Amino acid sequence: MIQKAKGTKDILADESYRWQLIEEAAQETFENFGLKEIRIPTFEYTELFERGVGDTTDVVQKEMYTFNDKAGRSITLRPEGTAGIVRAYIENGLFSKPSPYKVWYKMPMFRYENVQKGRYREFNQIGCEIIGTSSYLADIEAINIANTFLKKISIEDVKLKINSIGCPTCRKKYQEVLKEFVNENINMYCSTCKSRLDKNPMRILDCKEEKCKKLNKGAPVILDYLCEECKEHFENVKNMLKQLNINYDVDSGIVRGLDYYTKTVFEFISQKDGYTVLAGGRYDGLIKELDGADTPAVGFAAGEERLLSLIEEKQPEDFKTELYIATMEQNQMKKALEIAETLRKYIVVETDICSRSFNAQLKYANKIGAENLLVIGEEEIKNNTAKIKNMKTGEEKTVELNADSIFDSIIEFE
Repeated sequence: MIQKAKGTKDILADESYRWQLIEEAAQETFENFGLKEIRIPTFEYTELFERGVGDTTDVVQKEMYTFNDKAGRSITLRPEGTAGIVRAYIENGLFSKPSPYKVWYKMPMFRYENVQKGRYREFNQIGCEIIGTSSYLADIEAINIANTFLKKISIEDVKLKINSIGCPTCRKKYQEVLKEFVNENINMYCSTCKSRLDKNPMRILDCKEEKCKKLNKGAPVILDYLCEECKEHFENVKNMLKQLNINYDVDSGIVRGLDYYTKTVFEFISQKDGYTVLAGGRYDGLIKELDGADTPAVGFAAGEERLLSLIEEKQPEDFKTELYIATMEQNQMKKALEIAETLRKYIVVETDICSRSFNAQLKYANKIGAENLLVIGEEEIKNNTAKIKNMKTGEEKTVELNADSIFDSIIEFE
């Protein structure tokens, strides 16, 4: 038997409603803040991610699904959303739209990484981008959107952690100090960290190897090297979060795993298991790096699988078939279908589509947990009335064979 590939997941019909609830909550939240949905291709030219995400990151060095197409061009399945959205922003001239340009997305992503709780090699991500403003208020809006969304889906046992990783100006000085610190024990670091020392030493702080984590203890802190502009920006973010009563901790260890971040970075961490639930930050240099104008931006993303792993026990029960219409004979199906067609504008209705016997229809209605049962036979057609039964209480009512009468009875049962 052929099985699904490692790191993928089947989302079956009896659980897909849970995904829909999260996506609907996300859409409602984003739209309430004035964001519109954007959709971009599943694959891009590899250069986009090498330049945009950064060729010293784990994503580019170890995790991308990259292949040559039939014309020999290097193609990569999308490992994250921001670079592709920025490419679309530049290519489609979206900078001519009113600024800031605010969009949200829900898309599958692909990374060849270790499978863990709530994280697969094909995973689904929800996120947003706010492009065209350098104000700290955009950082606040991104964090506020994220906080509102998590509360809407009943994820409250999380802690917001924030940091500033500065701008290229102040980061240059910090990187020199960091290189001096790492150089003292460089032979003990993993080969990946050694390769990053000269090109991007801050990536060393993001290494997942336990030995490297231990070696990084006591490393210089970027917050001590911020320029006046970055320092003021970060202070404004902290002060406004306090005014909005959004609790946070400053965590100087947050550098994020993608090279395009600048200034504010943030993560919402699960208090239950320590996993990152949602993360993002400002990326003021990315659009210029990808040949656009010098344009500031901020955004965040969350993996749906990880969100679902935290709210599994809090989701409501799956939707039920509110009415099953059973027929004594096949020649009564026309009437059953007419009634069902009208009622489906308001409720979930099923009828027989397997040419089952009457008794088999009743068994099926029980198996699917139909809340109400309407039986149509020859006498019912003749008299234009039928019995509707509430399957939970056993209560029965006589109704006219029209949608209004049947619907009213179902409401009365409730």
